[in-house]
Amino acid sequence: MKHFFGKYGLDPAAVPRHIAIIMDGNGRWAKRRRLSRIEGHRHAAKAVRETVETCAELGVKCLTLYAFSVENWSRPKREVDTLMRLLRRFIREETPKILKNKIRFRAIGRNKPLPPEVIRDLRELERKTAQNDGLTVVLAVNYGSRSEIVDAARRCATRVRRGELSLREINETTFGDFLYTRGLPDPDLLIRTSGEYRISNFLLWQASYAELWVTPVLWPDFRRRHLIEALKEYGRRERRFGGVTSS
Repeated sequence: MKHFFGKYGLDPAAVPRHIAIIMDGNGRWAKRRRLSRIEGHRHAAKAVRETVETCAELGVKCLTLYAFSVENWSRPKREVDTLMRLLRRFIREETPKILKNKIRFRAIGRNKPLPPEVIRDLRELERKTAQNDGLTVVLAVNYGSRSEIVDAARRCATRVRRGELSLREINETTFGDFLYTRGLPDPDLLIRTSGEYRISNFLLWQASYAELWVTPVLWPDFRRRHLIEALKEYGRRERRFGGVTSS
């Protein structure tokens, strides 16, 4: 690992615990090549593999990937159906490598209206990897941050109604325990590909103090060198969390 850091000029102390990525640009990637949008989604798998491998090598604790949003159901049915098939294929093909590398898998988002077979595959991979102690890979599927916060508020209100939680006990920490990401550190670095400057309903609560890094690179073209570029920029920033510098 020391050789790896030295090769890319990275400071091990500056590597974020948690990286979150908005994987954007599959459709534009395909359009530029006069291919179908579905081909863009197919080619995106290589970017996912290389990003996961690099994060694991660097000792990143958590990687969250925005795979499918609650808004994506508005896309053509053929495209959505293909995305679900590609997701299942990816899980099937990558499971041996995930287990070998001690990666812990977790899916976040609303189960409904995901196909039952997709839910089953996601939960099965979570079960198989629950005891792994390597990189945690979080896949946001049928995810929307506003939906997540609403679901958390409902669960919190239910606990209060049952007398299991008092209003006085509700604070940022206790409320965070009702989010899908319970038990995970907040993201330190939020990456968005394709050059769009918005966070698209992704981790609104958790990314309050995340460093943002936007690249024009479309997701299917995203490789290790781009991630290293983001990490170098992250290492140059001073994170003050609302405070001031000591100088």
